[in-house]
Amino acid sequence: MTTRTRVELGRREDLGADCANCFGLCCVALAFTRSADFPFDKDAGDPCTNLDDADGCRIHPHLRERGFSGCTVFDCSGAGQKVSRHTFAGRSWRDDPETRRSMFATFPIVRRLHDLLRYLDEAITLVRASHDETPWVQAFEHVRLLSDGAPADLATLDVDAEYDRARPLLLEASAIARGRGPVGADGQRVGPGTDLVGADLRGADLRGATLRGSLAIAADLRGAWLDRCDLLGVDLRDADLRGTGLCGALFLTQMQVNAARGDAATVLPAGFQRPGHWSPTADATDGVTPPRRAPSGRAARSRRR
Repeated sequence: MTTRTRVELGRREDLGADCANCFGLCCVALAFTRSADFPFDKDAGDPCTNLDDADGCRIHPHLRERGFSGCTVFDCSGAGQKVSRHTFAGRSWRDDPETRRSMFATFPIVRRLHDLLRYLDEAITLVRASHDETPWVQAFEHVRLLSDGAPADLATLDVDAEYDRARPLLLEASAIARGRGPVGADGQRVGPGTDLVGADLRGADLRGATLRGSLAIAADLRGAWLDRCDLLGVDLRDADLRGTGLCGALFLTQMQVNAARGDAATVLPAGFQRPGHWSPTADATDGVTPPRRAPSGRAARSRRR
């Protein structure tokens, strides 16, 4: 097995989990608390009781029915194989106590850096057609080099500062992308950090809006129009995305998709995986037609009268 991981190439499609090349880090390094997502408490550094000797999950096909829905939502953004095969060159946390300690401290840091790489890579795509992409490419390469660092260097890294440095570029990329067309008719009643918990947004025209950092837990977004809608950091746990087109949404992540509910009519962007717990058929959406073409502002207003 090669020690060079695909993620070193820095492509967005490499910023996803490759469990076959990971030492089960998410099952050991991270803590979880007994809740609707997990059936018991586990401290960081303790192997999950379902982890086998080959770093696989004994109950992987049955996680949700056994109460481990949190496991089915989690995505490491490729940090698991990066830390396992690059940062520690194939050494396992099982090998010795020092590797164990250092690896478990490094994994969450690399994961956050990979999340940032994913956002920056999308930003490059968003600005490329109309702007000089150099500042975004430079920021991406800076973070990529940090993610390639040695464990000692990663341990002292201020990841929050790196996010703060990248934030203006992400905001600018979002503004550029959202400015390429009309803002949807609902754009004035939502915004960054909006409380949308349980909100009824069925068929809502959210084109060009920004929901950045909003709480949309259990929100009903069936058939909503999300083209050029900024979803960076939006909490979509149990949000209803049945019949919703997500291809044009900005800064959407696999973990957000995993946390939501969808069906066969939910349209995902290229490179995204359809969660196994989603309905395999197109469920009833109470008369909301799955989006095919964004409505004009007049048509959108008429539909809600």
